[in-house]
Amino acid sequence: MALLGILFMYTPLRIVGTRFFSMASEVYISGTHSAAFITCPNDTVAKEIARGIVEKKLAACVNIVPQITSIYEWKGKIEEDSEVLMMIKTRSSKVPALTEFVRSVHPYEVAEVISLPIDQGNPPYLKWVGDVVPE
Repeated sequence: MALLGILFMYTPLRIVGTRFFSMASEVYISGTHSAAFITCPNDTVAKEIARGIVEKKLAACVNIVPQITSIYEWKGKIEEDSEVLMMIKTRSSKVPALTEFVRSVHPYEVAEVISLPIDQGNPPYLKWVGDVVPE
């Protein structure tokens, strides 16, 4: 009987094997959305690109993280630059269009655009991302 009581108290369902979960009436399927990352030379460039991304409905939200240090190899030399990082929440299906847009407006010769599928998160937030960014 104690086990039955625990099952009734635990309303959120989470089945890791199929990567499906439900909290209340919200449902999210793993990988439907992605978090993308882009580096920019400064805050001004990042804000311009971020506004274009959101205006074009390529993402629901862009966070700009100031003052990161990037150390990387470029054309045979180790470089170190101060940059800003853009964290973008979007539908996974929009990543190719997002990449194309960023490449068309970014000042770098090779712009960083990488994305990772979102496995889990707050279902109402992920629903909002899906509502803002059309399929």
